[in-house]
Amino acid sequence: MSTAGFNSQNGTGTGQTYTNGPSQNPVALQQPPGVGYGMNHQPAYNPMQTKVLGPPSPALYASGPYQPVPPGPQLGSYPPPPAQPLLTRPPIGVLPSHTPPQSASPGPGPRQAQATPPAQATPPPPAVTSTSYYTGPPAWQYAAPRGPAPNHVNPAAAAPPHMSHGSAQPPGPGAPPTSIHGYPQPGTAPPPMNPPPPHTYQPNRPAYGPPPTAPPAGPPGATGTPPPPKVDGDVAGNGPQAPNSYNHVDNRMAGAAQPGPPGRHLGHYPSLPPGYQNTLAPPPSSLHPALQAATQPYIQGPQPYQQQPGGPGPDQLSPSMAAMSLQSGTPEALRVVNLLQERNLLPPAPVPAPTPCLTQDLQKLNCSPEVFRCTLTSIPQTQSLLNKAKLPLGLLLHPFKDLSQLPVVTSSTIVRCRSCRTYINPFVSFLDQRRWKCNLCYRVNDVPEEFMYNPVSRSYGEPHKRPEVQNATIEFIAPSEYMLRPPQPAVYLFVLDVSHNAVETGYLSVFCQSLLDNINALPGDSRTKVGFITFDSTIHFYNLQEGLSQPQMLIVSDIEDIFLPTPDSLLVNLNECKELVQDLLKSLPNLFEKTMETQSALGSALQAAFKLLSPTGGRMSVFQTQLPNLGVGALQSREDPNQRASAKDVQHLSPATDFYKKLALDCSGQQVAVDLFLLSAQYCDLASLGCISRFSAGSVYYYPSYHHQHNPAQVERFQRDLKRYLTRKIGFEAVMRIRCTKGLSIHTFHGNFFVRSTDLLSLPNVNPDAGFAVQMSIEENLDDMQVVSFQAALLYTSSKGERRIRVHTMCLPVVSSLSDVFAGADVQAVTGLLACMAVDRSVTSSLSDARDAMTNAAIDSLSSYRQSALTIQQPGLLAPACLRLFPLYILALLKQKAFRTGTSTRLDERVFAMYQLKYQPLAFAMLMIHPALYRLDDLSDEGALNINERTIPQPRVLQLSVEKLSREGAFLMDAGLVMYLWIGRNCHQNFLSQVLGVSSYAAVPEKLCLLPELDTAESQRTRALVSWLRDQRPFFPSLHIIRDESQLKPHFMQNMIEDRTESALSYYEFLLHLQQQISK
Repeated sequence: MSTAGFNSQNGTGTGQTYTNGPSQNPVALQQPPGVGYGMNHQPAYNPMQTKVLGPPSPALYASGPYQPVPPGPQLGSYPPPPAQPLLTRPPIGVLPSHTPPQSASPGPGPRQAQATPPAQATPPPPAVTSTSYYTGPPAWQYAAPRGPAPNHVNPAAAAPPHMSHGSAQPPGPGAPPTSIHGYPQPGTAPPPMNPPPPHTYQPNRPAYGPPPTAPPAGPPGATGTPPPPKVDGDVAGNGPQAPNSYNHVDNRMAGAAQPGPPGRHLGHYPSLPPGYQNTLAPPPSSLHPALQAATQPYIQGPQPYQQQPGGPGPDQLSPSMAAMSLQSGTPEALRVVNLLQERNLLPPAPVPAPTPCLTQDLQKLNCSPEVFRCTLTSIPQTQSLLNKAKLPLGLLLHPFKDLSQLPVVTSSTIVRCRSCRTYINPFVSFLDQRRWKCNLCYRVNDVPEEFMYNPVSRSYGEPHKRPEVQNATIEFIAPSEYMLRPPQPAVYLFVLDVSHNAVETGYLSVFCQSLLDNINALPGDSRTKVGFITFDSTIHFYNLQEGLSQPQMLIVSDIEDIFLPTPDSLLVNLNECKELVQDLLKSLPNLFEKTMETQSALGSALQAAFKLLSPTGGRMSVFQTQLPNLGVGALQSREDPNQRASAKDVQHLSPATDFYKKLALDCSGQQVAVDLFLLSAQYCDLASLGCISRFSAGSVYYYPSYHHQHNPAQVERFQRDLKRYLTRKIGFEAVMRIRCTKGLSIHTFHGNFFVRSTDLLSLPNVNPDAGFAVQMSIEENLDDMQVVSFQAALLYTSSKGERRIRVHTMCLPVVSSLSDVFAGADVQAVTGLLACMAVDRSVTSSLSDARDAMTNAAIDSLSSYRQSALTIQQPGLLAPACLRLFPLYILALLKQKAFRTGTSTRLDERVFAMYQLKYQPLAFAMLMIHPALYRLDDLSDEGALNINERTIPQPRVLQLSVEKLSREGAFLMDAGLVMYLWIGRNCHQNFLSQVLGVSSYAAVPEKLCLLPELDTAESQRTRALVSWLRDQRPFFPSLHIIRDESQLKPHFMQNMIEDRTESALSYYEFLLHLQQQISK
């Protein structure tokens, strides 16, 4: 595919712009404030906009870090804030335009290469790979020809399915009326689609301010300028955007800003009331504290919209579910919680996904929330109702997740809607045996003759019982019309930094040994190809052609005009040339061990690799240990170490050059994805280098301070990650499209990919560890719909050369009351989507803007709940139970490495944290946002899980506060990519000897990162828990065992989100700030 094909898509420089960013319709740049965009729908509420605040007094803060709030007067003694000067927001500017990418790869020329032979070796032992499958939802049965339909919704009621993280809950009211076979009952007809009435622009409310941050300095947002309107192709985001997007930046001046909490010394700050301090925790539950617990329901009481079996079916699902409160009392999701008085809000096990209010028959068919999740499990009827709720509408996907069971259908006919191309799914309606109605566009389609036969039951005439209509997640083996070319083979090219710095880290021997150990487990078939390129100031190719006695090194020193010395023998068939490949891997570490070459020509090496992979496509794995400083793509250090702890805005979050993005787009056009492994103790400008992976659908791995001797924890993490990386399943030349019911529209994408058209994501490689998110808006009123549907279809080539389509479908109810919208809010999905949006805002505008916007998201939603959803006004900071953790998660984001200020943070580590928030599936991202804390010195088998004859203890999750720590205990903090085991100074001798194998606290080694395998019950329990937690995720978290004196203790304490630090508020102070803003 030529580069010209991408010229209207995504780039950075000058000229035409691209659609791979959270960009606005260019029309938005010429519109005056408050003016519509020639569309009938209402502009969406945007939390990602800056509102400013008067600076708090420094006297508010005490000097020491990590101070718990002392007991103090009752909340009623909190006086009103003194008046302070107000700030206003300056007008919004316009971002520069960007240039289209151009191929940076020159053609080959007549060059000569030097040949040097490395050494030979023997083949490695074969490795074993494992595959897992997805368990589909339970099957449903058709019965007699009359009665309520248990599985199909009325044509007008068809809609996107929603996944739940767990056990099915009793469903709520049902969907519209159909017969048992899904045929309409006599005399009924689908309600007509009404044209959307024109909406009016809501009046603006005064701007809210951000919370105060550092004591000596003012709040980061106090002087920051708001973000300009985003143009198509901004680097930060990943997708085109409509002018009514939730990310819409209002072209208006900010209202008067409000002051923060009054400036007083901490000793006089209103503190925890007695009830807040001493409230008992909820009783222990059988829920287990791992990521799997997302499959469990909340533990604190009845679930929303409960209904007894045999209750109303789809016929009775009303557009609004407000009436449910009349039947069963206030649902648990809407129980009013005063956040200032209820201290123990954190459930003892990880928070599950809410279950949508659907009938039991529909819900049991719905997609798993581990794969497909929506921020609102009840979709508002109109954009104005969505705006009123002040909550984002979006989807979070994990489309290629490893599944324990996955139905696979082989058929020459894949049944799809003739109009919108939706795949047939459990939420379509059968009008009769020969016709079905699409649940996205409502077109009536014919049932193909082949679809009348059910291969599972081997019966004819029951199309509604086929697997495609029984499973919300299914995979098709695609026929030839889904192939533009013969399926490509699995091709793996490894590009290795062999400069002096790289050799010093010792990564090369770890890589070579890992690939030797797993070479037989690489996904592929008899056509699999591999190749190797190494580089320093020159580029080294390796001729591995069959028939050679040993590998042949070919050196190209002309890095300005790179060429391939022997194009046909650099990528070789792995099965035919395995011995030569093994010889090369055994000799590589020794080949460069005495090199003194310090320069790095990464850009030229990438160009050479692109030339090599272009004819076939494939995966490029790049290992880099320093800042590229030679040839094309050379970079200079942009980090000022003195500014790492600055409370001001962070600079250089955007790329220094568009070279890597342009090359990524060229790669994407040739079905090449680039994965980047960065192993360095120095600044490497990940903001620039990461573009090579981000826009080619690759992954970024980062190992700061990697050294084979000085940092064994990172070495173990690298080894484990590399094994997973080399052996996990992979999809080649993939594309993904997300469809939704008529009236809904998708406008912004988040993740690693390239947007080929408005809704088609190009994924040269797709891997099972990649997550995606999209933002949505409501373009047409959904008045006549009871449910809506969403469908994600991923077309890819398997490593065995099969063309496959994986389809996920989710169904959600439509509601008309604001309380129902709040009741269906998924607090973790909302937090995950806001994190993606805040990363984009940090890059396109400023970090302070992003921080302010996240705070405003909490203020706006709780304010809207108080003003519009509460029937009885009460004092305090009130939230519905389903959003009770929202302020805590927002505070956690403000203290997360990606967004924190006032705490020393390396620029590369900050950028990597931002990449993780946008790329990781929600379950893993939430651990990085709000870590889990467990006490380990009193583990028992009570409530333990039994998995594969292993007993896994299930300790309760503790609040992230030093008040939960005890000097007599040992506590494990699971922060996603890293785990800390903190040992109290007076830790029980039994734990020290039985788990750590030491005689006393003083004998605990300074840099211990491995639990010894002792033959004691305590050791087995502790290791079983740590191992099980690690098994929940596809990456390997390193473990650090730390004491009070350890250098890593500050890292452990920085994750104590509920405590005050020198630069950030405590959770209670943050709640007071929110209350102050809401009560204005």
